[in-house]
Amino acid sequence: MELPKFILGDNTDHPEAIFVIHTEFPRFIINLENDEIEWFEDFDKEDEKELASETENLIVQASEFYDREVSRYEED
Repeated sequence: MELPKFILGDNTDHPEAIFVIHTEFPRFIINLENDEIEWFEDFDKEDEKELASETENLIVQASEFYDREVSRYEED
């Protein structure tokens, strides 16, 4: 199965949260309400340096994905 790079998620236990799941490495879930990230990967010290610079870019991409998806719902 080929998964999309980003998937939207919600949960009634967290009604204010907007979850975006990133399915490619490094895999994570971000809550766009507060930019909290839960990583599904283990990182060593060397990875953390590279990850720091990539994280900002991934947050921007996740936010853009969310905005695009919401605009598509509004068009219908």
